[in-house]
This record gives sequence, C-alpha cells and structure tokens, in this order.
Amino acid sequence: MDKNQATGLLLFAGVLLIYSLFFASGPESLPQEEAVEQIVQNTPDVQPQRGVPEVEGDSLSQVKLQQQFGVFASAAQGEERIVVLENEDIVVTFSSKGGEIQRVQLKEFKTWEMEPLYLIEEGFTSFSYQLPGKNGPVDLNDLYFSVEEGAGSVVFIARTGAGSVRRTYTLGASGFELQHNIQVQNLAGELTGQSIQLEWDARLKRLEEDLEESRRKTYMNYYTSDGSYDYLTTGNSEDEAQVSKPLHWVAFKQRFFTAGVIADESFAGGTLTQSTDETDTNLEKSMSASLSLPLQGGAASLRYYFGPNNYNILRKVAPDFDKNVDMGYFFVSWVNKYIIVNLFHFLEKYFANYGVIIILIVFIIKLFLLPLTYKSYIGMAKMRVIKPEIDELKEKYGEDPAKMQQEQMKLFGQLGVSPISGCLPMVLQMPFLLAMFFFFPNSIELRQESFLWAHDLSTYDTFIKLPFTIPFYGAHVSLFTLLMTISQIAYTHFNNQLTTAQGPMKNIGYIMPVVFMFVLNSFPAALSFYYFVSNMVTFGQQALIKQFVDDDKIREKVEETKLKNANKKKSKFQLKLEEAMKNADAKKKKK
Repeated sequence: MDKNQATGLLLFAGVLLIYSLFFASGPESLPQEEAVEQIVQNTPDVQPQRGVPEVEGDSLSQVKLQQQFGVFASAAQGEERIVVLENEDIVVTFSSKGGEIQRVQLKEFKTWEMEPLYLIEEGFTSFSYQLPGKNGPVDLNDLYFSVEEGAGSVVFIARTGAGSVRRTYTLGASGFELQHNIQVQNLAGELTGQSIQLEWDARLKRLEEDLEESRRKTYMNYYTSDGSYDYLTTGNSEDEAQVSKPLHWVAFKQRFFTAGVIADESFAGGTLTQSTDETDTNLEKSMSASLSLPLQGGAASLRYYFGPNNYNILRKVAPDFDKNVDMGYFFVSWVNKYIIVNLFHFLEKYFANYGVIIILIVFIIKLFLLPLTYKSYIGMAKMRVIKPEIDELKEKYGEDPAKMQQEQMKLFGQLGVSPISGCLPMVLQMPFLLAMFFFFPNSIELRQESFLWAHDLSTYDTFIKLPFTIPFYGAHVSLFTLLMTISQIAYTHFNNQLTTAQGPMKNIGYIMPVVFMFVLNSFPAALSFYYFVSNMVTFGQQALIKQFVDDDKIREKVEETKLKNANKKKSKFQLKLEEAMKNADAKKKKK
C-alpha cells in the first residue's frame, strides 16, 4: 500500500468516527417488562411472566429456572463437588449436586472378576427425592447444595431465600448402615403436600460367576409396618406390587449382597417392580421402588443398608431384615438360625480353612445325632432278626394283602417290634439334612473361599468341562458331586445288608443318588462336599455300631418279649386298629 492509499483510508475512518459520535442515535429502549415479554415470546419453551425484577445478560436461563423451580431457582445453579464418607467397611461417595449418593464400595469384597465391588454405582443406580412444589415436583438432584463436613457425617444445604433443604448423612466407625435425615425449613407455603417422593431405580450388575443361580436368588423383599413380610417373584419374569400398607423397609436383594432402605417411621405405601433382561449377561435384574415418605414437622429420617447378606448382621438392622438370607422353610430355618449359623461362626474363630470347618460341622452334628443313629440301627436289626417269621406269613397269607397286614401287626405286637423304629430316628434327622440345602448356597462366608480343587466353595467345582451340555446336568462335571454319589451308592449297598427291604424299595436307594447327581451338579461345592463327608461318617458309624450289636442277643430279647406278651391283653389302640383293618377288608370284599 502506498502513502496516498494509507492517507485516504485514515480520512475515511475519521469521517465514520465523527458521524457515529455526533449524529447516529442509539436503539430505542423498551420498558423492562416489555423486554422480558419479547424474550419469552421468541422462546417457545417459556411462557410470558410478569414482575421479573431484573434481566441480566443470561436473562433467558434465569427466566427458565424461575419458571421451572419457582422459589428453588436460586439453588438450581452452582458447581458440583464430590464428598466421601468412609469407615472400616464401606466407602460412600456423594455429589453436592442433589446432595445424593453416587457410589458405595464394599471394601472387603470383590466381584467374581476380582474387581472392586460397588453395590451402588453411578449410571446403574439412582436415588431421586422429589418435593411437591407449586410448579410441579422439584427433584433435589437438580439443586446444588453447599457442604458442611464433620467427623463421620456430611451436611448438604440448599438455600432458597428464607428457606432451606438440609440433607444430613451419618456413617458409623464400622458397619454397613448409613443414616439419612432430611429437613425442609420455612417452605411450607411453597409445597403442595407433606411428603417427599423417593424414586429408587437400579440395574443390578453381575457380581457372581454363576449368573443363572444369581438371578434365581435376586429379588425384591419388603416388610410392612404391621409385621408382614413379602417378596416379588424369584423367577426371571416381570413382577410388580402395589403396596397400600405403610412400608417399614424395602430391599434390593442379590445372592450375597443387599441394598435396602429402612424408614424410621414408615413409608406411606409404594410401587415395586422388577424385571430381567436375559440377553444382558452383565446384569442380574432391574428393580425400581417408588416410595412416599411423610414429612413430619418438615423432617423425615431413614437408614440405608449397603452390605453382605450375613445373617448375624442383618438380624440387627430391622425386623425380619434377616429374611434377605434364605434360611429355608420354618421346620428347617430354626436349625440354621439357632444351630448351624452359631456353630459355623464359632469354628471360624479357630479355623481359617472352610473345608476343615465343613468337616468339623459334619462330625459335631453326627456326634449329636448318634443316639438317633443307634436307635435306627437297632430298629433295623430287630426287623432283620424276625425276617423268618415275616417270610412265613408271606407264604401263608401272600395272596390276601389285608390278612397279611393284620397278621404282621399282630406279630409285631407279640415280639415288641415296631416297623417304624428304624425309620423314625432318620425322619428326626431330616431337618438337619435339609437345612444344608439352604445354608451352604446362601452362606456369604464361603464366597470366593477355595478348598482342594474347588476355587470357590459357594459355586460348583468344575473338574471337567464338557464340549456339550447334558440336559438337567450341565456342561461340566463336579467332582465333589460325583464323590457324593458314589459314597451314597456304597452306603445304600451296605445299608441294604442290614434291612429287610426288598423289591422297589430296595432299588430306590440306588436310584436316588443318581437323581441327586444331576440335581447337585450345579449346586455349591460346599454342599456336595458336606454330603460326601456325611455319607462317609455315617458309613463309619454304622460299621462301628455293627461291631457292638449282636444279632443273637437281639433275638434273645425278642423271644423274651414274645413270652411276656403271650397272655397280655391287647391295647385299645391295637383293638381299634385291627377293627379298622377288618372293616376295610370287608368293604373291599363286598366291592
């Protein structure tokens, strides 16, 4: 550019400057209310609103916040801050945006892939508390809270002019419970109801290797304030419950862990749902709970439980909260609750190897039940020594079953032998045998504990992986289950030598172990190992008892009883029984 061009440009710029300073007028300003209306009318999501005191540079967002949150608008902007509460057992991470739980880690536990175990995790679980505002529900997750930290506690405060919402969390030095208090101050005129709505949604991540078993044992439990416990389906189908009664607690229970919310007073009913996406192998189930929490004097309090399904821990949390550990039906649950659990934890104090603990439990239970085992053996021995008399009756009355039964009962009465004397002691032992079906699959103490070739006693031991799947059996061979089956067949063969069982009853003893081989192949290795050891100990007990029981002496006692009962009058029960059998026989002949 030459000198003349530069001079021309300078003169042109000077003329424009003088004109703008002295002759050009500014834009005509609108009244303040009209300016707000013009902004709103040009924004489809916002309706005109009168009386807004001042419009600043971000006036549009301010109007939107005012319209959406009303008096809570001042708390709808801010900066997010992460806060952590930690004790010996759990780490709880909070966000100041909402003053809400983001994540809960259980410090002593790992997932099946040996990664940190998060029972609550952002993106999978959300808690949403909603206040009934004049402009609609106000989700506390949309508000920003200031933070006040203390020893074992944190307070989140959202200020709204003269009022405030305070959320206080308290965590003990140890344990899995988190106390949560909510206080709503000076906002009664801004709320349309006296309750806060809790929306709890969770996609429960896979925590165990055996996904199928985990899904079976993952379901929602709840307990009403009138003392009624119930649960949603344990299957994979969708389920929903509309609970009109006040609820004391709701729990999202997985196989070994539970996340639960417990109201210090009660929830005013709620809606509970669960479903399973069988195509997603990273999730066990999806659950949601919509609960109404009354605000009494503007305050409400509740507790969270984020921890293991340990019976001794859960029974101290809330009434019937221990039902998150399935101890079985009534007639076996008492065995687990009052005997097995206490025995197991007693042995834990002295032994670190859980395989050894299982062996010791077998020996202790077998020793405790030895008198019943002895009576059972004597009962079978008596039936064995009178077999010749029974065979004579079969030859004489074999074609008349009713008469045969009458004569047998008469013979048993004369000889002082009861046909159920060998079976009754075994029946009395059944609660202990069945209790193990519930104890071992639900015992978190066995989780990820190895023994011999089993890497985890809480799931099946895979000794051989099959290249195909056998229906009702699986695609693996459990060696503990195989050993249990062989030992049961051996015990049955030995036991048949001691009894008078014949025909189908004799063969059932060989069929049942094979059936159980299919059933238990995918059950926890601890259960199969327990039954294997139990069979071996029972086999040894009976072999030992046999050395001290002489069939000849039992025969002598039977003969003595026969002489004593020769002239003995029949009891009323015997007479009634014989009369009933005669009547039944007469009716049969008439037909």
